[in-house]
Amino acid sequence: MSYQALYRVYRPRQFQDVAGQSHITRTLQNAIVQEKFSHAYIFSGPRGTGKTSAAKIFAKAINCEHAPVKEPCNDCNACRGIQDGSISDVIEIDAASNTSVDDIREIRENVKYASSVVPYKVYIIDEVHMISNNAFNALLKTLEEPPKHVVFILATTEPHKIPLTILSRCQRFDFKPISNKAIVDRMQTVIDAEEVNVTPEALETIAIAAEGGMRDALSILDQAISYSDDTVELDDVLAVTGGVSQGVLTDIVKAMYEKDVQHSIELLDNIIQGGKDPGRFVYDLIYFMRDLLLFKSAASLESLLERARADEHFQALAETVSIGWIQDAIMQLNQCQQEIKWTNSPKVFIEITILTITNRYHEQDQSDGVVQSDVVMKLTQKLTQLEKELTQIKENPVVPAQQAEVREKRRAPARSSKNGYKIPFERIREVLKDAEKPALKNVQSNWANFLSKLKTMNAPAHATIQDSKPAAASSSALVVSFKYEIHCSLFLEHRETVESVLAGVMEQQLTIIPIPDREWTDLRSEYINNQEKPAEQENDTNPVVDEARKLFGDYLIEIHE
Repeated sequence: MSYQALYRVYRPRQFQDVAGQSHITRTLQNAIVQEKFSHAYIFSGPRGTGKTSAAKIFAKAINCEHAPVKEPCNDCNACRGIQDGSISDVIEIDAASNTSVDDIREIRENVKYASSVVPYKVYIIDEVHMISNNAFNALLKTLEEPPKHVVFILATTEPHKIPLTILSRCQRFDFKPISNKAIVDRMQTVIDAEEVNVTPEALETIAIAAEGGMRDALSILDQAISYSDDTVELDDVLAVTGGVSQGVLTDIVKAMYEKDVQHSIELLDNIIQGGKDPGRFVYDLIYFMRDLLLFKSAASLESLLERARADEHFQALAETVSIGWIQDAIMQLNQCQQEIKWTNSPKVFIEITILTITNRYHEQDQSDGVVQSDVVMKLTQKLTQLEKELTQIKENPVVPAQQAEVREKRRAPARSSKNGYKIPFERIREVLKDAEKPALKNVQSNWANFLSKLKTMNAPAHATIQDSKPAAASSSALVVSFKYEIHCSLFLEHRETVESVLAGVMEQQLTIIPIPDREWTDLRSEYINNQEKPAEQENDTNPVVDEARKLFGDYLIEIHE
C-alpha cells in the first residue's frame, strides 16, 4: 500500500512546523543553541498537539552533524537516520505495551552504554503514565543520576498520574490545544501541497471538530477529501463528522426563543432522522450558545468564538435573544448532556430539554392572552405585598408614643456577630409575633425542593444556604438559622437570587432574615420566657404608675405598697 495518511505525510520535521506551540519550541531551540538542555523532559498535553513530533525533532537537533542549531537540517546522515528509525540510539517506546518493571530494568541496563552512531542516546517514552508504580521506582534512580550522553523525553496526556518524584526530576512542558486559526493555516498549507480544493467554511468546521488536535484535523480532512467529488464543501465535512450546520443551530435557537414549539421539535426530528449523533448535537448547541453569549456580551470577543462564525444571521440572532435566556438555556443543555450519557433514548431527553427552554421564560395568560415574564410576575407579587402592608398601616395608625419607640429602634444599632454580620433582633422579634406554625411547616416541606432548584441555577448561592434551616415563618418573612456565622454575611450577596427561587417554589414572596444558630437559640429562649409570664402580671395596671412611667421611665420608679 503506497498511500499514506495526511497526518503521517505532513508530520512536523522542524520546530517551525509544530503549530500553536511556539512557547515550547522557542525554549527548546534556545536551550539547544546554548547547549544547556536538560537530561529529562516531560511533554504533556491533549492528543494530537505535537508531543512526540517535538520529541523526535529535539532528538534530531541535538544529534545533527551541524549542531548546535535551532533546526535540524534533515539532510545529514544523523537526521535522516533518526527520521526513518534506522539509528538505534534514538529509541521510541510505547509505555502502554511496556509497563512492567522488567521493561524499565532493560532500559536502565542499556543507558550505561555509550551511543554508537550519534552523540546522544535519546529515549522517547510515549504515554508514560501507563507504566506501573514499581516501574516508575525502577526508573527513578536513572532519572536522578543519568549518564551524560542520555536524554529522556516522557510524553503523556495525563501528567497527574505521574509520581511527584519523577516530575521533580524533569523539565515539564505543557502542550496546549491548538487554536482554530493555527489549524486552518496548517491545513491550508497541506491542501496547497496536495492541490485539493476545500472551501473556507469546510476548513473552519474541520478545525472546530478537531477540538485543538492537529492530527484529528488532518484525519478529518483526509476523510472529507475521500468523501467529496471535486471540492470539499461544508456538507461533506458535516456528513463525515456527524455535526450540525450553523444555519440549523441558528434556526433551532431562534425557534426556542420565539416559543415556536412545533418548529423546534420538527428541526430536532430532522436532525436525528438525518443520522446525526444526538450527543454531538447537544455538544455543538452548547458551544453555539456559548459563542452567542460572548458575542452578545461584547462584539469585540469575536476572535474567541469556537463554534460559530459571526455572519449576518448570527449577528441578528445575538441582537434578538437576551443574556439571561442564553445562560438558562446553557444550564438546561448541560444537564441534558449529563443525562443522555446513561440512557438508551437520548432523543426523549433532548425533546424535554427543548420544551423546557422554550417555555421557561414565557407563560401564556389564558384570560387575556398577555405574555408575562418571570420578572414581571415577581414585581407584581412585590407590589401586591406592598399594597397589603400599606393597608395595614392605614387601618392601624402609629400613635406618637409608638413613633418615638420606632425612632429609638432605628437609632439603636443591631448587635454584630464576630464575622461582621449585624443581626436584626428587633426585626426577628416582629416576625415571631406574627409567626404561624402552618407557615413554617409549609416552608419546611418545600425546603429540599428549593435547595435542589437553587443548586442547578446558582451554585455559589446554594453553597451559602445549604447548611441552614427554616426557624420561623410569617405570611411575609422567613427567619433562617445558619450553622456558620460567616454564611450569614455571604448570603446577603445572593439574597435576591435566593428569595426569587424560593418565591418560585413557594408561589409566595418571603423576605429571608438570616441569624446564626447560637444567637437564634438565645433569642428563641428569651421570647418563650417572655410569653410565659403570668397574665395577671401583664394586666396589673395602675393609672398613677402608668403616668409615672411616661414621665420618668421604668428604671427610675420603685413601687411601694
